[in-house]
Amino acid sequence: MNVVTLLPSATEIAYALGIGPVGVSHECDVPPAAAAKPSINRSRIDAGASSAEIDAQVLDAERAGGVYEIDIAALDRVDPDLIVTQGICDVCAVDSVLVEDAVDRIDADPEILTTDPHSVGDVLDDIERIGRATGRAERAADVVADLEARIDAVRERTAEIPDAERPEVAILDWLDPVMVAGHWIPELVEWAGGEYGLAEHGARSRPREWAEIREHDPDVLVAAPCGFDLDQTRENLDDLTDRAGWSDLRAVETGRAFALDGHEYANRPGPRLVETLEYLAGLFHPDRFAAPPDDAAAPLPELAEIR
Repeated sequence: MNVVTLLPSATEIAYALGIGPVGVSHECDVPPAAAAKPSINRSRIDAGASSAEIDAQVLDAERAGGVYEIDIAALDRVDPDLIVTQGICDVCAVDSVLVEDAVDRIDADPEILTTDPHSVGDVLDDIERIGRATGRAERAADVVADLEARIDAVRERTAEIPDAERPEVAILDWLDPVMVAGHWIPELVEWAGGEYGLAEHGARSRPREWAEIREHDPDVLVAAPCGFDLDQTRENLDDLTDRAGWSDLRAVETGRAFALDGHEYANRPGPRLVETLEYLAGLFHPDRFAAPPDDAAAPLPELAEIR
């Protein structure tokens, strides 16, 4: 079966199921073999720009036909039987409407499987859906069982943590404008032993006034901008550190402000969300869990010092 995956999380799911896609999105980079596959889509956004510039480019692109375009010739060449796309966010990846239009213009007549996850449970369901669609249902069940076991291992340990030791957490998935992460992040925070008062489970990420973050005054603050690795977060740190009252935030005063690689961990609804859970537990409770690796997370003061 020729499978095309048009978002990084779907590509990771495919490989976890033992499937090498015949085409991927321009952002697919895990596992490394994915980066060598034909890219089926392009972005109209300069991903290396500042957070404010990217926000402005997205608004302009949405008014001019969308953030992404599909390479029809490339899609036709790989002769897909199944295309996995998404409906959660037309900024994050190619949406199903664009895919349907592209399919009308090629010779193949593939099935289109649209993912729309807003919780960890939805992600696990997507793994099983893709498994069934590709004849890998048994393998999918094994992958889900392994992920659930790792989730349970963290939750069993954090269940013992008294309420008084559970930090109030804010995770930002954009810096200018400031956006508070939603979808699966609230439940990951709570499973990792934190409290998340800024968004409900499954709620969409949305812009917030900086005054709201200051008023909330979290014990732990994690900057995990969508699409940014640690280097790009470092380049955009002034979007946070130059804001009024930044140094007065409790998380900053106590050295509990961090950057997390948002591109690889916070914003990909795939199997590695379980790693995100484990890393968050290490940030919230370093006396109980291992610290995340240096290439995944870093204290913001240290990140600022090496700019």
